[in-house]
Amino acid sequence: MTRFERDSAVTRAADGHYDVRIDGAWWIVVGPNGGYIAALLVRALQDAVGDPTRAPRSLTVHYVTPGVEGPARVLVRTERSGRSLSSLSARLEQDGKLVALALATLARSRDALEFQDLHMPEVAPPEALAEREPGHGRTVPMRARFDTRPAFGGSESGTASRTISGGWLRLAEPLVPDAAALAMFCDAWPPTIAQRQALGPSGLRGVPTVDLTVHFRAPIPAHARPDDFYLCVFRTLTARDGFLEEDGEIWTRDGILLAQSRQLAMQI
Repeated sequence: MTRFERDSAVTRAADGHYDVRIDGAWWIVVGPNGGYIAALLVRALQDAVGDPTRAPRSLTVHYVTPGVEGPARVLVRTERSGRSLSSLSARLEQDGKLVALALATLARSRDALEFQDLHMPEVAPPEALAEREPGHGRTVPMRARFDTRPAFGGSESGTASRTISGGWLRLAEPLVPDAAALAMFCDAWPPTIAQRQALGPSGLRGVPTVDLTVHFRAPIPAHARPDDFYLCVFRTLTARDGFLEEDGEIWTRDGILLAQSRQLAMQI
């Protein structure tokens, strides 16, 4: 079992809710990474549905207060379950306080028209790119959990004219990602706003997530290997009143779009 699998594990309690532990290995500036919190929620939601044919399709998480390292609980409620689609809500609570609130849809595949007009950007392969050092000059524990190969917008200098960044990503410990890992990938890249405003003592202190929505678009290919990289693309088009949006895409090397995301984040 990898570090991510251990740190995102959920245990069903006698009352039907889930015991989890928020681990400090996935910390960013002011608390646990939002994608890591999303992964905990995905684990509990999938277990509550108990049907592997009903895959996660949509997840929206609102982050209420930063969690702390230690035990927590996930309370899952099935709002409605039909013949092919289940709608659920989940609350992550710690010490009697609400940390995150989620709504999710898990559903079976449907026979319908399929197309993909969105195309993966052309970038150099991960083997041709330098690995970003954990922390990239900043003490951010979560960065050590990934092998990151920036392909564009990787300077974080605050001097770029476009707010777009991305590159190849995989967990430092080899693992074929599942829905929980994909949810985490959608919030695992340094904030794109760092292309225009540097992070650090003289710039932004952090960019905490207000809400994160992930749409799971395709299953992980059957031929996926634990050491595969995935291309992450993130862009921000508007920053106003101290808030910004960040849109994301997660691709396989051969151009399959696995997930799309959008988050609202706050500049502090």
